[in-house]
Amino acid sequence: MLDFKILVVDDEPSFTEVYKIIFEDKGYETLCASSGEECLEILSSQNFDLVITDLKMGGINGLELLRFIRERKLDCEVMLVTGYGTIESAVNAMKLGAFGYFIKGNDPEVLLKEIDKLVKIKTLQKDNISIRNKLNNFNYLLESNSERFKSILKISEKAAQSNSNILILGESGTGKEVIAKYIHQRSQRKNENFVAVNCQVFSDGVLESELFGHEKGAFTGAIDRRIGRFEEADNGTLFLDEIGELSFNTQVKLLRAIENKTFERIGSNKSISTNIRLVTATNRKLSEEVKLGRFREDLFYRINTITILVPSLRERKEDIPILIDFFLKQMQQDMKKKIEKVENGLIDVLVDYDYPGNIRELKNIIERLVVLSDDGVIRKGDLPDLKLFSKNDQDEQDEMVSLKDVRQNAEAKYIRHVLAKSRGNISEAARMMDISRRQLFNKLVEYDIKQ
Repeated sequence: MLDFKILVVDDEPSFTEVYKIIFEDKGYETLCASSGEECLEILSSQNFDLVITDLKMGGINGLELLRFIRERKLDCEVMLVTGYGTIESAVNAMKLGAFGYFIKGNDPEVLLKEIDKLVKIKTLQKDNISIRNKLNNFNYLLESNSERFKSILKISEKAAQSNSNILILGESGTGKEVIAKYIHQRSQRKNENFVAVNCQVFSDGVLESELFGHEKGAFTGAIDRRIGRFEEADNGTLFLDEIGELSFNTQVKLLRAIENKTFERIGSNKSISTNIRLVTATNRKLSEEVKLGRFREDLFYRINTITILVPSLRERKEDIPILIDFFLKQMQQDMKKKIEKVENGLIDVLVDYDYPGNIRELKNIIERLVVLSDDGVIRKGDLPDLKLFSKNDQDEQDEMVSLKDVRQNAEAKYIRHVLAKSRGNISEAARMMDISRRQLFNKLVEYDIKQ
């Protein structure tokens, strides 16, 4: 059923039953009440998007119901059902805040069109609230006490004023998409679409359709025309995350689209012009990938007119308390749990940790602490095994190695640990680490980890 609830109020059961059948056939969750009094009782314990009530009823009538709902500021709309003789009363009721009215005996399609209009309005309102919440979260993630991260924001803001292609580099979980959104928000394209695509989660054929779209019948399963992300992002920003994972074939087609500013949907010879700002990101060192022949040199130079390197969380530890506070508030809201106290010493442990998984790992740790909390207290005893990457382990090393080797050793050690926990289940291990199966397979190959 659609996420839209209707309460029908009428003292004639024949009408309520007919309405219930019509509305449920359209996918609306529908409940009926036989009087104004029953309606008020239901509204005291349940939420509805719409109340459809007869104007004339014994006891509490439709107009009185409308006044009750408006006085108590209930989050639902009211539509009145009336006969020809009381249309004027229904029109007057709209001045008091009714969404509309329906005349008994008219085509039910008229009523359904009004409801459909309300569904679209409600959906738009919910989307706007969601967008505002995401925007607030996005802005919060940009708060920083780190001079290095602040300099990255300044570079991003300057880059946003141009139309140059931007390549964002950084370890997994550092917030590369946050920087991409910041660039879009600060650009002249801010009122247009920001379209994000994670290149790693799609197979080659599916990714091509995702980017460029396809025509009906272009391949098995293409039952309708599909608009690709290039069209969706026209005049706005297209963000391609994990671009280092593109196949050579897709790299060629992407390069052609960037150079010619045109593309074709799969199954079509018609060129479509595109006006996008391209922002890409990867945790790979693309310059090395070029040398190894895994990434096209011409595409590399096309996408990195401006390069931005996002620091790891261990390089901006002064921001950890800010992020802990943010994620605590977010998890409390999402889980409907109240955290009253943080155990002494917990913040120090979290700040001291090096986070090979960066901000994403910190978020997962805070989520775990909130889930396992009792009596509104989060405790050190509920932390995962952070000793896997404790600085003591590194201090005990006799041989001095590069920072890159330390990180890779820690990452490989953690992957083996998670695989052991998941008993070798790749899907479960990937879920526990909040990465895709493909990402995990790549790591297994990179570190020569046997399953």
